[in-house]
Amino acid sequence: MLRASFFAGGMFVIMLGFSTMFVDKIVLNSKEDPRYDPNFRGFYTTVNENRQHVFDPPDWAGFSLLSVGGITILYALALPRAVAHH
Repeated sequence: MLRASFFAGGMFVIMLGFSTMFVDKIVLNSKEDPRYDPNFRGFYTTVNENRQHVFDPPDWAGFSLLSVGGITILYALALPRAVAHH
């Protein structure tokens, strides 16, 4: 179970890294969204002049996430398999 959890976590981080490599900015929600809350302070978002939350990943973020995800998957593969007791 631990091995599968690490593998799944590594795959998620790798997919997140690939997605940040191919985008410049991501608008998380717009002012037309009925769920828009101007008092919400996102973790790493900024608010632009149109009052939209924007995620602008740095250039190094994609490569870093790919590296961390790859190392995590290699760690998951190196973990010993669970042995069933009879």
